[in-house]
Amino acid sequence: MIMHKQLAAGRWNQFTLIEQLANIGSEVIRTINWKQKGNQELSRLAFERALELIDLTIADPKNRKRLREVVRTREALVDHFVYDNIYQTTDEIWYNYFFNFNYAAALQRGR
Repeated sequence: MIMHKQLAAGRWNQFTLIEQLANIGSEVIRTINWKQKGNQELSRLAFERALELIDLTIADPKNRKRLREVVRTREALVDHFVYDNIYQTTDEIWYNYFFNFNYAAALQRGR
């Protein structure tokens, strides 16, 4: 089921990679926040949206040179939120990782 219909229809590819990762980060932060509040359902839905955005990023032709990082990020996120966290990431690590993209995206927009 596609949750981001307009983005999946091609709008996503208009964003820079930094903007794409910043948007993914927003969903990951929502995932963490809902998990910490004990709302597993909203946390799961936010994580599914994050995965959809990652998959759209992977499919975007302009990102071919950065696919290794994006695919590895997806793998580590799934490990963190779904499996045994063999990479030993923390919520704080993910927050810090994606904060940098949000900051860079804000700089690109002149904020």
